[in-house]
Amino acid sequence: MPAPYVIRGSVFLPEAELMWRFSRSSGPGGQHVNTSDSQVELRFDLARTEALPSVWKERALERLAGRLVDGVVTVRASEHRSQWRNRETAAVRLASLLAEATAPPPKPRRPTRIPRGINERRLREKKQRSETKRGRTGRGWT
Repeated sequence: MPAPYVIRGSVFLPEAELMWRFSRSSGPGGQHVNTSDSQVELRFDLARTEALPSVWKERALERLAGRLVDGVVTVRASEHRSQWRNRETAAVRLASLLAEATAPPPKPRRPTRIPRGINERRLREKKQRSETKRGRTGRGWT
């Protein structure tokens, strides 16, 4: 990996805690695909890592609970024919996944109040429309 992959701020993926596994990939590649291990599987032990602050770690464990197997998050990449490009893709994907999972929760929405004038105008227009439609009936024409 050329540079550390930043999760957010000064926190990055530590190279020592990344576990790589390579296997043969399906898809394009011709005869070369049968002999090279271009598919990449990147594993990161989220439960035991010391690279993340404890608050971020708890948040990530909670949000990624469905993806974790024994506290380990796994990302696969096999889009490219090159193992190197698949490594890059997997690392970027893992960093963005962790950035999203460790992001602080959004601020709660404060409901806005509808101004009284707007509500009165809406009711006035509604009443006018009702009168227009009532005037279209054939009652009283005899």
